[in-house]
Amino acid sequence: MDKVIKLKPIIKSALWGGNYFQSYKDLDLDIISELWELSVRGIDSSIVDSGINKGKRLDEVINKEDIGPISNRYPFFPLLIKLIDAKDNLSVQVHPNDEYALSKLNSFGKNEMWHIISSDPGCGLYVGLKEDSNREELEERLNNNTILEALNFFEVKPGDTFMINAGTIHAIGKGVRLIEIQQNSDITYRLYDYLRKDKDGNYRELHIKEALDVIDYHKYLKEEHHGDILESNQYFHVERKNIDKELLIEANENSFISFTFIDGNGYVDDIEYKVFDTFFLPYKKKCLVKGTGTVIISTVK
Repeated sequence: MDKVIKLKPIIKSALWGGNYFQSYKDLDLDIISELWELSVRGIDSSIVDSGINKGKRLDEVINKEDIGPISNRYPFFPLLIKLIDAKDNLSVQVHPNDEYALSKLNSFGKNEMWHIISSDPGCGLYVGLKEDSNREELEERLNNNTILEALNFFEVKPGDTFMINAGTIHAIGKGVRLIEIQQNSDITYRLYDYLRKDKDGNYRELHIKEALDVIDYHKYLKEEHHGDILESNQYFHVERKNIDKELLIEANENSFISFTFIDGNGYVDDIEYKVFDTFFLPYKKKCLVKGTGTVIISTVK
């Protein structure tokens, strides 16, 4: 196993995607909605883009020793990290918690966080309920297409951070680009999709019953974030570091590290990095970044 691994993302395209990341990375698709930068999900696993295993899937080359002692706590690889470009609004959605997801779908639930990379003027996010509510009220709002009136809308700027706990209704608005750090789950229940139709003239599938089962009906309270630590909880620990010449990155006593550059350029040991490159650092390993920019560092405590 190499000391540090550069990753090539899995590319996803959806009707709401754009072309923001194509300016920074060599990508084939005209419309890109998500780049799965760190992914260990079978055929949807990130591709190794450096060293002796270049071209192989990440899930084919790492093992429990590379993940670290935290691998004993989880039935699956714990993290999924994405870059998201919302040229149009994403659906209004909600994710289940672990208890619900494991019992019904043999999957993690989905707690996630968003860190804003860039945004167009006036654009933002829908996150959580303005006031306490209940199943009956929200079901009525879904029937009469007024669900957005019950949600908080936050206009955003680069550097803003939001924790989206399982059960929180949310939607990324058009004109926003962000990095998402989440549990390794792809379970999404759509409540509302702006009455849009796909290329075949069909409405996208909604999951009203499941969504109403898992929603947190309490008023949303936004957390404040200060300093380098963007979020620290039982699912992930995320820091933002500015690089001026050098930065040593070292895996902690429990876990691997993944890090994504959202600005700058330079070298990770002897591997060149540019904006939006992502790396995997195995447990007990360390690497030296030489260059400039800003990096988002994710691990599990």
